[in-house]
Amino acid sequence: MPPDPWNPDQYDRFRAERQQPFFDLLALVTPVPDMRVVDLGCGTGELTRELHLRLAARTTLGLDSSTAMIERSAAHTADGLRFARADIADFAERDAYDLVFSNAALHWLPDQPAQLARLTAALRPGGQLAVQVPANHDHPSHVVAAAVAGDFGIPPRQSPVLAPEAYALVLDRLGYREQHVRLQVYLHHLASRDDDVEWVKGTLLTDYERRMSPDAFREFLVRYRERLLPLLDDTRPYAYPFKRILLRARR
Repeated sequence: MPPDPWNPDQYDRFRAERQQPFFDLLALVTPVPDMRVVDLGCGTGELTRELHLRLAARTTLGLDSSTAMIERSAAHTADGLRFARADIADFAERDAYDLVFSNAALHWLPDQPAQLARLTAALRPGGQLAVQVPANHDHPSHVVAAAVAGDFGIPPRQSPVLAPEAYALVLDRLGYREQHVRLQVYLHHLASRDDDVEWVKGTLLTDYERRMSPDAFREFLVRYRERLLPLLDDTRPYAYPFKRILLRARR
């Protein structure tokens, strides 16, 4: 098994900024009594606990493939809430949940229509789907990463994220009777443009890190920084616009 590149401390360097989309997505969910909930890509479980408590769910299961993340989840267990290490690509429940929730995880998987169909199969009648995916793949922080990866002979990561209107059509074809899909731009004020590198080290660059030796990844970071920073405004604070798609649908 390859090393786990996910570092909870690195990810949490921008804790408040990363949490806001979660709460915006949660606000779209309609609570119903005795919900059975699954959170796909639960990370450390801190926000899954918020999900569980705010919905007063009967049961909530948090799943994440990262050992480092799941190890942190023990601190966030509660009555009816449990966590397990599992690859969300293998999630294949049927008619099991009232809410399938996934915040900033589904974009790691290819073929988004197929993923949404698979998650839909896990819903009970009247169940809800709530998903947030980053859609910032055209920002220099992502474009430069792909270019530098090519220098190392690493296939660039191709984002599978669809346009908002495409998600709306997919949800309609899957038979949802109501839906809400929106593109939202979060403008983050970071200390400087250098923090843009620190941001993607906690997320996007983990995909390249797991495919490289430690020495190669260190050199990757040097080249990435050299090529990215001149493309960004040298201001303090640095304004980092980040696009995300939020969707919620009910069967």
